[in-house]
Amino acid sequence: MRHTVSIKTAALAVIAATALTQSSGQSPASKPTFEVASIKPADPNDRNTRVGFEPGGRFVANGINLSLLIQQAYGVRDFQISGGPSWIRSERFNISAKPDAETAAAIQRGNGNPFDRNSAMSAMLEALLVDRFHLKITRETKELPIYTLVVAKGGPKMKEATQEAAEGGRPQNSMGRGRLNFQRGPMSILAMQLSNQLGRTVVDKSGLTGNYDYTLEWTPDPGQQQLGPREVGGPEREAPADPNGPSIFTALQELGLKLESTKGPVEILVIDHVAKPTEN
Repeated sequence: MRHTVSIKTAALAVIAATALTQSSGQSPASKPTFEVASIKPADPNDRNTRVGFEPGGRFVANGINLSLLIQQAYGVRDFQISGGPSWIRSERFNISAKPDAETAAAIQRGNGNPFDRNSAMSAMLEALLVDRFHLKITRETKELPIYTLVVAKGGPKMKEATQEAAEGGRPQNSMGRGRLNFQRGPMSILAMQLSNQLGRTVVDKSGLTGNYDYTLEWTPDPGQQQLGPREVGGPEREAPADPNGPSIFTALQELGLKLESTKGPVEILVIDHVAKPTEN
């Protein structure tokens, strides 16, 4: 099964909640929530996973486990989640949830900022986890090994997207085991996906502020994770990587980039309590 993570942080969720309440007339103390949500066990014979938001703020997930939901809601990766029973990764659910009409309209407007929408959706997922899974977490920060993404000697070898293309829409990507293909992709997205693959936080220190078109292909090590489910309406999966291809570190050097090992602060979410949801 493949894993995906959207680019969100808990801080953005707070900002988004404020922006959303101002535009929808809600009190500043309230946060956007789903009005209705259906959660059912996934078909154990269907191993596909798909997750994303549809227009209007409707959340649809098929074959998703709780660890992935937490990653979506809090903007973390699996290695940043500590504790909890084994079923949070082994048991899978089908979820369909939608906000009320007023909240959906506010999300659609987004105050002209797409991150407002993404962060409001994170806030709704957090509320869903608390309400239906009775999730309680504690946040900790630990000094752990991390990677920094930097430009290699000789400079970047990627094609920078034209200004017209960069302004024409959000980054597009297709993902498969041992393969990343980006159009209009900023380095922040690459750092996030490398973090997913390597099971370690990757911090973008490249200094590259543009958007780039590139393909990264490598032979995954046995312990490397596969990338996540494709987003609703997103690109189809790519073919598997060449088994005789380079390591992910060598493949990055072919793009004029490299990873340097260091230590840094990493946020950890400790699960204090969680329970399986009842069907509805």
